[in-house]
Amino acid sequence: MRVDLFDFDLPPERIALRPARPRDSARLLLATGTEALEDRIVCDLPALLRAGDVLVFNDTRVIPAQLEGRRGEARIGATLHKRVDLRRWQAFVRNAKRLRAGDVIDFAAGVQASAEARGDDGSWTLAFLGEEAVEVLLHRAGQMPLPPYIAGKRPTDAQDQSDYQTMFAARDGAVAAPTAALHFTPDLIAALDAAGVARETLTLHVGAGTFLPVKAEDTADHRMHAEWGTIDAATADRLNAARAAGGRIIAVGTTSLRLLESAAGDDGVVRPFSGDTAIFITPGYRFKAIDGLMTNFHLPKSTLFMLVSALMGLERMQAVYGHAIANDYRFYSYGDSSLLLP
Repeated sequence: MRVDLFDFDLPPERIALRPARPRDSARLLLATGTEALEDRIVCDLPALLRAGDVLVFNDTRVIPAQLEGRRGEARIGATLHKRVDLRRWQAFVRNAKRLRAGDVIDFAAGVQASAEARGDDGSWTLAFLGEEAVEVLLHRAGQMPLPPYIAGKRPTDAQDQSDYQTMFAARDGAVAAPTAALHFTPDLIAALDAAGVARETLTLHVGAGTFLPVKAEDTADHRMHAEWGTIDAATADRLNAARAAGGRIIAVGTTSLRLLESAAGDDGVVRPFSGDTAIFITPGYRFKAIDGLMTNFHLPKSTLFMLVSALMGLERMQAVYGHAIANDYRFYSYGDSSLLLP
């Protein structure tokens, strides 16, 4: 499909620079089949779901993956996006034309990394030097990797350390938050429990590739960056049992959805999964594992807008986004949310 079919005009003032407070007071746009759109708020969620439904959250935790350093006199910026092994990460590098294989980059607080090799996608493999665990080094030298559409408008600050983590964050490895889950609070979870809505967690370590624009003119020519994820056998069994009993599987965020779809067979059964996924979902895709999606509002011509268009239909999502823009919904990572039930 032509990528320009997924373009739309978004006024800059619709981009949220801070989350709603409390988190579950954010707006929620309900789109069910072909029914009229409904303007709700996130804390209405227990009334919009049914007993027996299952919300599936991503429990990845964002690491301080944004690094600033020098190679000689050259300033070098690095955003880690995928772990290779205990000491090596793939990274998108700013001012990469000043970098050669074998160069050592000096980051803050005495943290150093050797530039090993440049990949076909332009990213670099960085090997962190020394004996300390890379996690320790990142917490000493790194910053929270806010999306460019926020970081370009204001600096990262101490508030982002908590704002850009979900309440489910448990497993270090993401360089971008699974932002749909940012709206959840203990009070909302208690209300969902009381309504009989179950929840499960999986892990997909979100990479910085999620922010990259689609540069190809046709979706068939776009290459997705791989991300690592896992679903254990017990979780897969509970999801399959819930669906067999008539419950709906509602992915909280596109990251949860993509891993569930990667783990499901054509029979709709979710199986244990551990490894990389580079699944790219566009209109025409047949969903196997999920019955709905809670997600924020995405960038024009992004792979994520393509995904929601695959779920609901492009014309329907154009109407949803048109309504959201006209009614002052807040967009992107810190913005409002939608509940999509095809």
